[in-house]
Amino acid sequence: MLLPLLAASDWGIAIGIGVILLLFLIVGYVIIQGTRVQLYWRKQAEGGNVEAIRTLVGDEVTRWKTARTPKDVTPAVWHGVQSAVLLDVWPDGVRLSASAEGQYALVGTERREVSSLLKEAMKLTARLGEMVMYDVPNVKLAHAEIDVYSTYRDQEGSSQRCIMSTDCRREVADQLDWDGLDAEDIVHAFGGRFSLDDRGNPLPVAIEERTSGVPAAFYKDD
Repeated sequence: MLLPLLAASDWGIAIGIGVILLLFLIVGYVIIQGTRVQLYWRKQAEGGNVEAIRTLVGDEVTRWKTARTPKDVTPAVWHGVQSAVLLDVWPDGVRLSASAEGQYALVGTERREVSSLLKEAMKLTARLGEMVMYDVPNVKLAHAEIDVYSTYRDQEGSSQRCIMSTDCRREVADQLDWDGLDAEDIVHAFGGRFSLDDRGNPLPVAIEERTSGVPAAFYKDD
């Protein structure tokens, strides 16, 4: 006996269900493939693969350059974040450089300093430290060394020199109250290096060379 033919409306329902099932399969496949890619990058970073870490951190640093200024960050600090450059990569960490300048505003008829270069360098260091330690997908670094540069001018012209160098270490970062502490406290907690002249202005500091240690980049689900 022949099976009864489906009515036109029944065929429409059947086709709709088929399309929905196909969409679910496609979305599921995309999710599974995306998860596999994420797990691959996590495994590479966990094993201290320098090129993988360079790619992951480098992509995030590039993304910062076009991202909008967060509501809780001043334009000057975010400009410093967007100036960040990835300099070195090791199995357990990275080194970034960025630039900061003192902030001035018109007070009455005079332009006066409203935030010193030292304060701006500390704000930038704290922000970059938090971002590179916690906001880079699929990699959790043991170290993030941040060098802040500023412009020096003399008779020979202008040049950028390092005025603050900070080694942000995981064991210290995980104990900090990032929301409750100010930038100066965070920099001091990491032992940030800087030097001041007798007028309180930052002086250039030497950048300490660092050698690779035992791979310690890792990712753990807490």
